[in-house]
Amino acid sequence: MPSKTARPAYFPVLATERPDIAICRLSSALARAADAHATRHGLGVGQHLVLKMLDAVGPCSQQVLSEELRIDRSVMVNVCDDLEKSGFVHRERNPDDRRSYAVTLTGEGRARLAEAEGAVPSFLDETFAPLDAAERAQLTALVGKLMEL
Repeated sequence: MPSKTARPAYFPVLATERPDIAICRLSSALARAADAHATRHGLGVGQHLVLKMLDAVGPCSQQVLSEELRIDRSVMVNVCDDLEKSGFVHRERNPDDRRSYAVTLTGEGRARLAEAEGAVPSFLDETFAPLDAAERAQLTALVGKLMEL
């Protein structure tokens, strides 16, 4: 008859041996948490990032948004379509390159971004609760270094 004792947890050992696997699993878990948070607040993660970038850098092409935010180009089209239908962005032919569209943040989009940004600190505090402020700063620096930002 099999023993009813708890089996040892393997993933902590694997994570120590293979930080790449641990980071992939962590990334997936964080993405699910961010998506759930975004859904509760009515603005998808990709939509939020597009609004945030447009607010920070001004109008730009969907291609630039896709490259900078690391969102697949086909997904970016859908994100911009949804944002435009909601009145948060406006797209028009880029006067510098008629083959592309310039995406511009609207006043309504700016207001929606402000609402979404208001919910971010509590999400980050909850998600990264096991880390103190210094550890969070260190994690941010290390991730940035790995991503070569």
